[in-house]
Amino acid sequence: MDKRTFLKVGSIAGVGVIATPLVSTLLGCGRAPGPTEPSADNSTSGFTLPELGFAFDALEPAVDQETMRIHHGKHHAGYVRKLNAALTNHPLSGQSLEAVLAALTASDTGLRNNGGGHFNHALFWKVLSPAEAHNDKADLLAERIQTSFGGHEAMLEALTKAAGTRFGSGWAWLVQDANEPDRLFVASTPNQDNPLMTGIVESDVQGRPILGIDVWEHAYYLNYQNRRTDYVTAVLSRINWKAVAGLMA
Repeated sequence: MDKRTFLKVGSIAGVGVIATPLVSTLLGCGRAPGPTEPSADNSTSGFTLPELGFAFDALEPAVDQETMRIHHGKHHAGYVRKLNAALTNHPLSGQSLEAVLAALTASDTGLRNNGGGHFNHALFWKVLSPAEAHNDKADLLAERIQTSFGGHEAMLEALTKAAGTRFGSGWAWLVQDANEPDRLFVASTPNQDNPLMTGIVESDVQGRPILGIDVWEHAYYLNYQNRRTDYVTAVLSRINWKAVAGLMA
């Protein structure tokens, strides 16, 4: 199975096909607006802002309440609103978010920024936990981390380095390899790009993202200012590793 097939298989319906669950479905992203789908209030239906699953102050002191309130209610909500607007009467309207992202080219600025912004943030909320993180992850994820990195601490070091060295705004990722599902690797992308964007990101970044760390300044500046590494370390202490395991194919 090649990378593009691996990433899209969840959206393919056919006899004898066992679909890999779509990451966006697991994250509660909603789906693209269709051309004739009025909602109860006569507005266009489409992708939706997922609930955090915890209170705005639940991540303190790692992430402060005001940052979470603005980040989720303003920034992420804005990406969802602009994504749905960009898909109005668009050929990709009605597709899964993975299909939209995989079909993008570098010139698709609106869908690239806002589709990526919606997916990336939905994944970020999914893998955060109010409780201090522990290394009690599903056996298969633990095995894959051990095989791929040599241990949990080495994987955290790789994520911290990727996040800390990403110039400007972007994301650091833990990714499941599309060709070798037992292999995990760390990568980073600029702005709102992500490993699902097979028409945009380099081949060595492509795969199934199972953990993302937001290193845009809006994610941390109120509390950490320019101390990005301190923020990344704090966030990595609040990862729900069982949720990460659940996002693997």
